[in-house]
Amino acid sequence: MNFPSPEILDYCELHSTPLGPVLEELRRETHLKTMAPQMLTGPVQGAFLQMLSKLLQPGLIVEVGTFTGYSAICLAAGLREGGRLHTIEIDEELLRFGKKYYPLAGMEERIVQHLGDAREILPELPDGFDLVFLDADKPSYAAYYEICLEKMKPGALLLADNVLWSGKVLNEKDRQTDEDTKALHAFNQMVQADPRVENFLLPLRDGLMMVRKLSW
Repeated sequence: MNFPSPEILDYCELHSTPLGPVLEELRRETHLKTMAPQMLTGPVQGAFLQMLSKLLQPGLIVEVGTFTGYSAICLAAGLREGGRLHTIEIDEELLRFGKKYYPLAGMEERIVQHLGDAREILPELPDGFDLVFLDADKPSYAAYYEICLEKMKPGALLLADNVLWSGKVLNEKDRQTDEDTKALHAFNQMVQADPRVENFLLPLRDGLMMVRKLSW
């Protein structure tokens, strides 16, 4: 599977507007203090999320899967005046990163952290999602999608990360034996067949499914 090489990603980062020293420090600390730093959104995808959010200027963003807060900061940069980003994380230990870095990024008033199961928290959030980012446990993507879609405005955008899963979605054996691969392949097929949306699978890093809601 020919994903972009580290050299290509470095070149892309070099020729993109820098995200600033706060996110660079968060990236460094994530690599030093977490067991799976590869889960970090990173500067290339982060720049894409920030650019997209600034173009959309959403009033309400919902993120499922905070990790250390890198993507939340990128997405919150595009919120219109008075907008909020609600980010949901099930691992309490990870929330300390946000508590440190959201104020440093000037985002403490824009980002609301939630601890717990997203399937319980999402229904309690206000309706009218403008932008959704899914980057949590893969077997639950379909459940998160259905809850979010009901609460999204017409024309709102949902992004689901890691939908190529290092190319494993192409491998029939992995589709049958690997729980995450099976779930992601099923999710991709479900979205493709959903008449309520239009979608585009972008081969950015590990695959980003972009879904636009057509109507209520």
